[in-house]
Parts: sequence; C-alpha cells; structure tokens
Amino acid sequence: MPSDQQLGQTIREISRSPGQRSIQNAMSVDVEDYFQVHALSGSFSRARWDEYECRVEANLDRVLQLFDDAGISATFFTLAWIAERYPNLVKKIVSCGHELASHGLDHTRADGQEPLAFRDDVRKSKHILEDAGACEIFGYRAASFSIGISNQWAFSILEEEGYKYSSSIYPIRHDHYGMVTAPRFAFRPAGCALLEIPISTVHRFGLRIPCGGGGYFRLLPYTFSKANLQYVNFTENEPCIFYFHPWELDPGQPRPLGVPWRSRIRHYLNLGVMEDRLVTLLRDFSWNRIDRLFMTNLPTQTSSPTPAEGTSSLDRLST
Repeated sequence: MPSDQQLGQTIREISRSPGQRSIQNAMSVDVEDYFQVHALSGSFSRARWDEYECRVEANLDRVLQLFDDAGISATFFTLAWIAERYPNLVKKIVSCGHELASHGLDHTRADGQEPLAFRDDVRKSKHILEDAGACEIFGYRAASFSIGISNQWAFSILEEEGYKYSSSIYPIRHDHYGMVTAPRFAFRPAGCALLEIPISTVHRFGLRIPCGGGGYFRLLPYTFSKANLQYVNFTENEPCIFYFHPWELDPGQPRPLGVPWRSRIRHYLNLGVMEDRLVTLLRDFSWNRIDRLFMTNLPTQTSSPTPAEGTSSLDRLST
C-alpha cells in the first residue's frame, strides 16, 4: 500500500497529466423525492406520499441541464412510483440520451422483502419503466443499497427477470446498508451471469473508505473525493461509480420537525454547496452511462465476497 506521501505524489502527477480525463467513470442518479428517503421515513408517512409537495420534477430538470451543459450521459435509477405519476419526466430522461434503469417500485428495501415479494417488485417496476420510457431496462439498484449478506438470492431473481446488471452494493460497513466483504469492483455473484457493479471505495491505511457519492460527498471537502476518485482511476486503473439524488440539489425542500440529529446530518448537511461541487466533479472527470461502460466486454470471472477490509468511522455518517 502506498504511503500518504507517495499517494500525494501520485495525485500531483495525475493532475499534471494531459490524459487525466481519458478514463471514463459511471455517473448515476437515484430518482426519488425527499420524502421517500429511508433516513426520513419516521417523518414522512408512506401512506401520505401523494399528499406531500413533490419536487422531483424541478430538481431533475436541473440535473438534466447540468449534464447537458457538461456534455455527459448518465444512468437514472428511477422509482416506478415516480414513473407512474410523472411519465413525461421518464420520457425526458430517455430523450436526452441517458440510460433509464430501475430503482424498484416504491423504495421498499430489498432486505425487508421475501423472495416472492422481491420478484414481484422488480418485475412490475421493470414493466412500468419500460412502458413509460419505451425502452428496455437492463439495470437495477436496490433502495438504500439493501442487497447484502442475508439476501444474495436477489441476484438470481434479477437475472431471471431479465436484468443484465445490478448496482446495489456499497461495499462498506454502515448502520443502514453495506456489504463490507463484497469485492470493490464489478463482479459476477456466484452462479450468476448478472454483473454487480458496486459503488466506488478506496482501500487506504487498512481502511475501506467510501468515495462514490452520497452523504460523504457533501460532508467532506471536495478535495477528499477528488483525490480518492483519481486514485481509483490512475493507480488502480478502474472506473469509478458515483451516485447522487435530485433532492441533494434542493436546499429549499421542506424540513419537518423532530428529525433525529444523525438523519438531519445525513440528509441536510451542505445541500447549498452540492450543485457547485457537482459542476466541478463533472468538469474534473470523464463520465458516461453504466450500460455503455459495462455492457460490452463484461468480465467472465465469477467472484464471491472476500474477507473484510477495515472500515472508517465515516461509515456511520453517510446517506
């Protein structure tokens, strides 16, 4: 493992390299509204979702404009709940040249479902999105990265239901999600042709540190994310998988009373700086859709979870 000084030297050399943008990374958006976030489930009743102010349309329009300004394509993991109520939004995602993928029906965690219920969820959401977008759906991302050690059966069901890949694992330790024993880079779960594409992490100082978006991107200085993404690209020669949500660009969203302090930090911290950071991120790295990066020349090896690496205390604060 390189020392901190060696890592710093590597990053300085990368920054001077004219080929810095030559490695393409996968940009993804989890299309859900602020009241559908797991961390706020105690404040926004699922039974009343249709009564809350929906802000996803305006927020997603802003995301699409930022991507258009940067000249990039991305993958949009979209709730079927959103697609049923805002079909024109789904059509706009596709017409702008982005990949439409499934985020499930209504943000129910996969690890809270039995196999039959999970199959029904991923089957129905696929059909709803395909009808709305008039395109085939290949990708799936579980709500709150909720495929882990206890429900790896989900991969076989996804494959049987026609999905080609999943991006449902954040290979870290976390109180709401995470599978720290999973490989850090794209792998085929044992017995599956389906590809699992985890959110990006780095392994430094004996710790597995998240760098693929979410609350970490807002919580920590941008230079932290940039350095770690560069390390994955230019030291490990791997593409990064990054994600965020449209509500993260919306500091004016409703803020209910009584939200626990940890949930407040995870959801609301630095919303006001998110757009500027995202613009910088889009400029500093090269981005594309997940399907265009991984649907050709897919890895042929089968990989299973490996022994756990160390994790950071930051794991407890991510969205």
